[in-house]
Amino acid sequence: MKNFLIIGGAGYIGSHLTGKLITENFKVHVIDIFKNNEKVFNSIISKKNLTVSNSNGHDLNKKDLKLFDVIIPLAALVGAPICDKYPSEAKSTNLELIKKILKIASKSQEIIFPTTNSGYGSTSGNLKCNEKTPLNPISLYGKLKKEAEIEVMQRENSISFRLATVFGVSPRHRTDLLVNDFVYKAYNEKCLVLFQENFKRNYIHLDDVADAFIFASKKFNKLKRNIFNLGLSNANLTKKDLALKIKKYVKDLTIISSEIGEDPDKRNYIVDNSKFEKKGFIAKKTLEDGIKELIKYYSYQKKYDSNI
Repeated sequence: MKNFLIIGGAGYIGSHLTGKLITENFKVHVIDIFKNNEKVFNSIISKKNLTVSNSNGHDLNKKDLKLFDVIIPLAALVGAPICDKYPSEAKSTNLELIKKILKIASKSQEIIFPTTNSGYGSTSGNLKCNEKTPLNPISLYGKLKKEAEIEVMQRENSISFRLATVFGVSPRHRTDLLVNDFVYKAYNEKCLVLFQENFKRNYIHLDDVADAFIFASKKFNKLKRNIFNLGLSNANLTKKDLALKIKKYVKDLTIISSEIGEDPDKRNYIVDNSKFEKKGFIAKKTLEDGIKELIKYYSYQKKYDSNI
């Protein structure tokens, strides 16, 4: 049974992935700085196959790393706004940390690296981007992820996932991701103001992202040395399309179109996920699944907050 190291494992993706790996009886060691005092592992911390360290990935050395078969570097400043706000920290975490891991990892260790399909940049909205489509990142976030992916893919035992916009409820929840944010505002404020409403992007549920990492680890030798788009193929939608899907479940939602506002990544494209699908992985959870799940979660949070 493989032994996993998840760097930044207390975050949005990592906390959910860790739970799934533990359920499948993999050994998992998480390191994270727990910047926001996250208590995301309360329900599984007693499991014998989970260990957790409050530490920084930059402190890792060869001796630490050699204990693990699979390394998943999730630690990152995620998204264009936060990278623009903290550019030095973004470069240190999103690029320099990856370079360090690659330097001290052995050739036999497996690395599964998450990047973003925002690297495809701005297009007409009609371009269907596959893994051979030239990357043209606009934001600092996209540029750093592109550089990191180039470094990672120079080694044989690596896989890179170009993630679509992730949605769904996590132990370390995020409301800034587009679907999560839209559902939050729709449920709590009954209003969505859309800018660049016809810009398209691709989406994927958090559960499918975690399953993809596990799938890749189980079939690593057949998948290594490859970059894969990872998204839900029937969810290449405009912001307006997304808002209308949400309105089916929030009947009193008002949708307002605005000429003011700009996506910092300027994402406007269709993503082709068929390369990974042909390897046997199909994302299962729909946008509708996620919308209903998020409404249930925000309803629970609202009731909980009102009782404090």
